[in-house]
Amino acid sequence: MKAFVVTHYGPDGLEAAEVPAPEVGPHDVLVEVRAASINPLDKMVRNGEFKQLIKYKRPFVLGHDVAGVVTRVGGEVHDFKVGDEVWSRPRDLRIGTFAEQIAIDAADVALKPTSLSFEEAAAVPLVALAAWQALVDVAAIRAGQKVLVHAGAGGLGSTVIQVAKHLGAYVATTASTRDIEKVRDLGADEVVDYTQADLADVLSGYDVVVDSLGLASLEKSLTVLKPGGLAISVVGPPDPHFAVQLGQPVLKPVMAIMSRKIRSRARKHGVRYSFLFMKASGAQLTTLAALYDTGILRPVLDRTFGFAETIEAMAYVEQGKAKGKIVVTR
Repeated sequence: MKAFVVTHYGPDGLEAAEVPAPEVGPHDVLVEVRAASINPLDKMVRNGEFKQLIKYKRPFVLGHDVAGVVTRVGGEVHDFKVGDEVWSRPRDLRIGTFAEQIAIDAADVALKPTSLSFEEAAAVPLVALAAWQALVDVAAIRAGQKVLVHAGAGGLGSTVIQVAKHLGAYVATTASTRDIEKVRDLGADEVVDYTQADLADVLSGYDVVVDSLGLASLEKSLTVLKPGGLAISVVGPPDPHFAVQLGQPVLKPVMAIMSRKIRSRARKHGVRYSFLFMKASGAQLTTLAALYDTGILRPVLDRTFGFAETIEAMAYVEQGKAKGKIVVTR
C-alpha cells in the first residue's frame, strides 16, 4: 500500500513509499484511512526528538490522527463491525495514519461523531484528547477557575478554549490582531493581542496555563499563575512523571535533569509544572464525540491537502502560519 514513512531522522526524513499491508491482531480493527491530520508531534517524531524515549524501528509510517472506515475486525473485537465510521489517535509505537490503511488497537478507537465529515473528524482526536487530559485528568478544572491557553487560534488552543468553557472556566488566550474575533467566537472571555501587549502585564491570578509554544512562553506563563497554580506544557521539557507514563521509571532521573530549570522556576513562583504527553483513549474519544455531535465542541480547520501532498502539508504546518488544523484526504 502507499504510505509516507520516516526513513531517517531529520527535516528531510519523510518519504513516499510502498509498504506491506498492516497485520491485524485479535484485538485490532483495520481502518481504511479517509483522512488524517498533521500535528506538530509529527514533526517532532520525524526529527527524532523522542527517539531515546519512544523507540520506533525505521522505516515506519508517520501520522497520529485518523478518520476512516473499518474494513476488518480481529477475533477478540466485539464493539466494532465492518463498515463502522471511526476516528482515533493510535497509541505510540503503533502510529501510521499517513497510509491507505492502518491496524489500530480497538481500545484506541471510537465511533466517529456523526455530525462531522471525515476531514473534520480527522482534525481533532489528538488535540481533543490533549485538551481533555490537560484540563480534566491533570488540572481537574472546576467551574469558575481561570484558564490561560496560548495560541488560541491554533489547532490545540482552539480546542482547549472550547473544552475549558464547557467545564465552566473563565478563559483567556493569546492571539494576533486578526484572530481576536475568531477566538472570542470560540468562547474566550479575554484575549491578549500578543502583537500589542505582554501577557505578564495584563493577566494575573490564573489557576492553569496550557502552553504549546515552548520554553519562553512557558516561563512567562509562570508569572500569571496564582500561588499553587499549574503550568501544563505539551512541548516539554518532559518531567519525571513522563518516565512513569512510558513505563520506564529508570529514566526518572534523566527527565528530572531535563526539566530541572523550569521546575525550579515554578517553585520560586510558588506554582507547579507538568508535562503532558497525551495518551490514546477510545473511551475518551467516545465522550468527546458526544460533545461534537451536540455542538458544544467544533473542529477548526485551516485547509486540506490531497494524500499525495502529505509532505507539502507537513511543510505548511512547519511554517507556523496555520490557523487551525491541516488535514490530508484520500
